[in-house]
Amino acid sequence: MTGNQFDAEDLTQETFLSIYKNLATFQRDYEKAWVCKIATNKGLDFLKSAKRRSEPKEDTYFEELKDNKASPEEAYLQRESKEYVYAICQSLKSPYKEVATEHFYMEKTAKEIAQESKKGIKTVQTQIYRAKAMIKKMMEGRATK
Repeated sequence: MTGNQFDAEDLTQETFLSIYKNLATFQRDYEKAWVCKIATNKGLDFLKSAKRRSEPKEDTYFEELKDNKASPEEAYLQRESKEYVYAICQSLKSPYKEVATEHFYMEKTAKEIAQESKKGIKTVQTQIYRAKAMIKKMMEGRATK
């Protein structure tokens, strides 16, 4: 009736609480009907209640998630990751250090780097490719230690 296990558990608890409170008016001949009627009324009251109608819809839930900022833990992990990427990029030799820092740390495209550094796009792409290979080799070396 509720479509939710937790709401059903709450209604069950309310039903038995109501039964306990009204035990004095209980007629032994109709115990099953009496309990079922109380449970049905609790369920219908629940369905009519305003809190049931105010449940967030799926689309508004995801919009709220987008508006929320990262949790402190997520912000810390992002900062740590960025610092780690920066440290790795700085450990490369020039010119790969500069290109890797701009591409992997600052997240610039090869075209943007080429325009800013006044280098050819193919030169920058080659340097990014080589820097990536160097980083991969470094990471494999650390993994085996």
